[in-house]
Amino acid sequence: MKIGFIGLGNVGSKLAGSLIRNKFDLTVRDLDENLTHPLKNLGAKVAKTPKELAEQVDLIITSLPSPEISAEVMEDDNGIINGLSENKIWLEMSTTDENEVKRLGEKVIAKKAIPMDGPVSGGCHRAATGNIAIFVGGERKAFEKILPALTVMGKKVLHTGGLGTASVLKVITNYLASVHLVALGEAWTVAKKSNLDLVKAYKGIAISSGNSFVHETESQVILNGSYNINFTMDLVLKDTGLFDNLAKKLNAPLEISPQIVQIFKDGEKKYGSRAWSSMIVKRMEDLNKIDFRAEGFPDELIDNEPEEKGYEI
Repeated sequence: MKIGFIGLGNVGSKLAGSLIRNKFDLTVRDLDENLTHPLKNLGAKVAKTPKELAEQVDLIITSLPSPEISAEVMEDDNGIINGLSENKIWLEMSTTDENEVKRLGEKVIAKKAIPMDGPVSGGCHRAATGNIAIFVGGERKAFEKILPALTVMGKKVLHTGGLGTASVLKVITNYLASVHLVALGEAWTVAKKSNLDLVKAYKGIAISSGNSFVHETESQVILNGSYNINFTMDLVLKDTGLFDNLAKKLNAPLEISPQIVQIFKDGEKKYGSRAWSSMIVKRMEDLNKIDFRAEGFPDELIDNEPEEKGYEI
């Protein structure tokens, strides 16, 4: 199977790296040509346009920052849709809106090709080692066809149902992660002002009912002070906005979600759109005139789990 990958940012470059590391025939494309060089040096081909890439491969993967950019890459005159033909598969691995992936999916189907959505979850450090989780929506037969590629990009792969279901589940999980992160800012505030040993507090939370994936990962770079989670404020605002807008479309009144959106808007205003998203806890540090520093925590997360072939769960 020939694979094309468009979008070589923090996550996309690592997913594409897993494909080339596992000897897949890979063609890549990014607006920033400098991002294609490391993969080209490892044996990947480089396409001049999304259309050219789509014409040359069997599976086209997109991993892009926003639904608007995905639409442009798909629908431009030199975009993916104009390069599609029968039985090619488009896998949208960006975090996007369910309705948008279905809208583009109709255009893919009109070319007798197959649309799928496949967002990832688990952090850039796990994307780098092929240990990230992948949700996949779309035809079961197509899912089985691309499963060999999915199981080198990710460790746990879940077929969520029809097209769009993976995107809904993804924005739900990202919303939960954002809530956990905001709550951690308040938890660390109380721990600090109670004069707890923050190293012991980290360990205590980790073995308690209050534990979360976000605590185990992001609390480490918060306590270090780097806040470097390889994910930025603007991306969290996109994700929390997608969740909040989905709830509104479903006529589902929510209580916490609108507050989370406002908290991250305030964080973006204070620290900038490209600030690390875990800096949202700095709002509490600044408000209380404290910091959450502790010794022995890394300035960047590294996945220490061995890389191994993934599987469907």
